[in-house]
Amino acid sequence: MPIARYFLFVGGVLLALLFGIDAFAPKEPVVSSVAAVAAPEANPTLRIRSDRKWPERVVYDTSLPTIVPPKVEMAAAAVVPAPVAEMPPKARVRESFAQFRPADDPKPEAKPLPKRKVAKVRAAPPTQPMMRVAQQPHFGFFANNIW
Repeated sequence: MPIARYFLFVGGVLLALLFGIDAFAPKEPVVSSVAAVAAPEANPTLRIRSDRKWPERVVYDTSLPTIVPPKVEMAAAAVVPAPVAEMPPKARVRESFAQFRPADDPKPEAKPLPKRKVAKVRAAPPTQPMMRVAQQPHFGFFANNIW
């Protein structure tokens, strides 16, 4: 259990440093701390005031009656389209063709790509076969050879 050993070692070192610093650090006089507890009047109360003005409070007067708008009667008149001047049949056909847009827009033809030159791959000269080395498998989150 290398992790437990690590925490035990590091925790012991930190605890020893804490005791060492406590032994060598200057101590605050006890009299000052006792005097502050015995005489609380010595510390004046601080009052902090802000110059920031908050917006005025919004008050809703709920004692007034609710204003209900009067109901407006809707006239049930049918919408009549504006009269259109009668067009001769040829003018109607011409107007419909004027608004016609073809669905298939002619696209320019794509130019054929030039053939690419491909270099020939030369075979590597025969060499010694690679040597494979067996490795020890790693178990757990950490490898065994780290600690």
